[in-house]
Amino acid sequence: MDNDKIHLNDPLHGVKLVEILEYLSFKYSWDELGQIINIQCFKNNPSLKSCLKFLRRTPWARKEVEELYIKNIKKPQ
Repeated sequence: MDNDKIHLNDPLHGVKLVEILEYLSFKYSWDELGQIINIQCFKNNPSLKSCLKFLRRTPWARKEVEELYIKNIKKPQ
């Protein structure tokens, strides 16, 4: 029962990292993402596969990407 309440408050619950990257790379270009979040995987020959690999191994960068995603989904469309 408590877990249900936690999931309701977590905007990332059930959202995969690949879905987050697909959304952000559609909304912004890789160049724009590299300017918003200063990480090399967005700047040097970016691809979905290479960015996923980097973000899965780098918690601070993943957190920044997730925060950008949350900010974007909370904005009124």
